[in-house]
Amino acid sequence: MEIEVYNIKGAKTAKKVILDDSIFAVEPNDHAIYLDVKQHMATKRQGTHKSKERSEVSGSTKKLKRQKGTGGARSGDINSPLFKGGGRAFGPRPRDYDFKLNKKLKRLARLSALTYKAKDNNILVLEDFSFEEPKTKNYTEMLSNFNLSDKKTLLVLTESNKNVYLSSRNLKKAKVISSSNLTTYDILNANNLLIVESSLKEIEKLFTISNVI
Repeated sequence: MEIEVYNIKGAKTAKKVILDDSIFAVEPNDHAIYLDVKQHMATKRQGTHKSKERSEVSGSTKKLKRQKGTGGARSGDINSPLFKGGGRAFGPRPRDYDFKLNKKLKRLARLSALTYKAKDNNILVLEDFSFEEPKTKNYTEMLSNFNLSDKKTLLVLTESNKNVYLSSRNLKKAKVISSSNLTTYDILNANNLLIVESSLKEIEKLFTISNVI
């Protein structure tokens, strides 16, 4: 697939790039996308939830009544989960929600997400650029040049650029990452994918089979 290269002013340049079909035109696998996004969100969970069980609740441990002969059910102390203010039975405990996924599956999920963006024509390739100083105004002007001010955007750089990152940090719907940190969740969460020209080669290197095995 051949697409135009734009500058940050929104104008077409004389250059064109070819999106590798082995990356941007694969057979999408929705289940692989589901698993990769699920793992991404699971790793973000703190897992610090905790409720008190009967041994941790403050209260008397005296037996409330005799075991038999009252005509009612037997009961222990006031900390029982059956009573108001007692401990919780089988409550949540701190845990890690992360789980393992194979590298090949994660690769397939990312390629599937990139393919969907390419099919929907939601990928823009930009000339390499940088800002002299961090200014939110510079980043908003760039987005407005492409009529993307009110849409979620993901800018993929070859490597981290402090001025570009700081210029986008105050914008709720804008995100800037390096190509090495590209995730399935970030690709799908954005309405439009902005890729600088030099990062295309990095993406091709990252997603070749030899680098995944």
